[in-house]
Amino acid sequence: MAERNNTRLWSMRGLFILLCMFVIFWRLLPLDLVPRNIAGPDLILALICTWVLRRPEYATPLMIAAIVLLTDLLFQRPPGLWTALVLLGSEALKSRSAGLRDMGFVPEWITVASVLVVITLANRLVLALLLVDQAPLGLTLVQMLMTILFYPFVIMFSAMVFGIRKIKPGDAESLGHRA
Repeated sequence: MAERNNTRLWSMRGLFILLCMFVIFWRLLPLDLVPRNIAGPDLILALICTWVLRRPEYATPLMIAAIVLLTDLLFQRPPGLWTALVLLGSEALKSRSAGLRDMGFVPEWITVASVLVVITLANRLVLALLLVDQAPLGLTLVQMLMTILFYPFVIMFSAMVFGIRKIKPGDAESLGHRA
């Protein structure tokens, strides 16, 4: 029984990494040759928030840091800043996951939205203080808003396709989490 749980744990961790790699690959493809006026959602960030709140053992901090650092390097962002902010945000969400487990979807969505707003504004503030060139504020805010709006769809996709659901109180104790 424990061996099957361990196999599932590692296969879901591998699936999380594969999903993030697919999103990175998709964003790197030159599918649209004309610049867009609207920024799409940060699907990797939405995946991280979904998996951290629903099944925190599947998305470890080391995996999150490695994936987001890779995106920093590939998407030519200042390396490390966004990684640190996403890691802090995901750990803040993980610490609140036990309290959000019994509540409905709306408090969870509000919590995720507030974390996304804080890390986006912190990123803008630090880059502004260091005088680093940034994307226009409107484009950054649109991407943040799109990520918040796409969060329910990422949850539905993760739940329907991969079975990523909130931990039930009985499951939490067997996995070593707080009930």
